[in-house]
Amino acid sequence: MKLIRFIALAAFALPVLAQAHPGHDGGHELTWDFTSGATHPFSGWDHVLAMIAVGLWAAQLGGCNRWLVPAAFVSVMTLGSALGHAGFPLASIESVIAVSILVLGLLIAAAVKLPTLASMAIVGAFALFHGAAHGAEMPASASGVGYGFGFVASTILLHATGLGAGLALKNQEKTARFAGGAVAVAGALAVAFPL
Repeated sequence: MKLIRFIALAAFALPVLAQAHPGHDGGHELTWDFTSGATHPFSGWDHVLAMIAVGLWAAQLGGCNRWLVPAAFVSVMTLGSALGHAGFPLASIESVIAVSILVLGLLIAAAVKLPTLASMAIVGAFALFHGAAHGAEMPASASGVGYGFGFVASTILLHATGLGAGLALKNQEKTARFAGGAVAVAGALAVAFPL
């Protein structure tokens, strides 16, 4: 639990510290890139919802899944970002992101408990596409390292938010499952009516 608190605090504090030195004067390009990366995951509700859903599902899974499942997402998302920035083509990125919201919502709503490796594989597969979207949208002038650290920090924050909510709802299974159902409905709408 101390590790989760530390990660949540660090993920919250780092973007705030980075904004203290926005780098508009050209002397802090890495800081500016960190800030750009940190704010990017919040630019689309689909990314926010999917990342929080990963944390919610990890809380439902319990045990070491609470950190292994989000860690799998972050790791594969980072790889996907590098591929997206390099121009590696992944088909139907936005459609897969919408499906990820639907599937994660259904997993939470049904309180599905899979083995750890299967859970990590599911979120990892979706993370590849989320990362590719982040990488493809990275500004050409941004530092890949600074930008990457920024969006990884925000992703960890969103996972920690979902995990915290899931842990808070641990004794309120119906509420947690209802939240999963709401996520699934949002995913279904995103699949049916793509932007």
